[in-house]
Amino acid sequence: MKQESSIEPVFIKHEFAHYEQAEARRRVAGFYRLMNARRSVRDFSSEAVEFEIIEQAIATAGTAPSGANMQPWRFVVVKDNDIKRRIREAAEHEERLSYEGRMPERWLRRLAPLGTDWHKPFLEIAPYLIVVFRIDSVVDDETGEREPTYYAAESVGIAVGLLLAALHTAGLATLTHTPSPMKFLGEILGRPKSEKAFVLIPVGFPAENVRVPDIERKPLNEIMSVI
Repeated sequence: MKQESSIEPVFIKHEFAHYEQAEARRRVAGFYRLMNARRSVRDFSSEAVEFEIIEQAIATAGTAPSGANMQPWRFVVVKDNDIKRRIREAAEHEERLSYEGRMPERWLRRLAPLGTDWHKPFLEIAPYLIVVFRIDSVVDDETGEREPTYYAAESVGIAVGLLLAALHTAGLATLTHTPSPMKFLGEILGRPKSEKAFVLIPVGFPAENVRVPDIERKPLNEIMSVI
């Protein structure tokens, strides 16, 4: 027989801003224009960025919804130059193996228009690296036993989206970098085995005269269906 939890849910009033339709259209259109200007950047300036901006962006990411409200994320901010160097060396080791043999040809063809290779100097140049970890299990407050988190990948993915939006709103450039495998990130940063590296995000101002690939986003009619 299942044992019912003794925890009673507590509810509070939700303060909700109900905009008129015209104002709602204006706000969402403005947000689209802002986000449509976002691009992944691989050439960063070493110009300093106030740490408070990074903190506020991560606080925003922490507002993301999550399975059973378990908030299965950890954001590790790396600003130490020696640690950044170690991360770059380990990432380039894995990326070189991937580009020179592990990646199938079809994957390399997909990457060709982006002009990428295994060299990752931005991992040392960008003033901050944010390593996002997915927490796969936690200790239950009631039983003291370790239990899995629920919908962790989906929850962390949403949080990362909010993080990118917040950083872009602040005028900062980012890149979602996923050197595979990423086990080395947990080892270098001393994270517990219950945390798995999800994405590595360099953050900073773009380099002067930075250039990005000439690519297009799919139009709305290719990404939305209405039934």
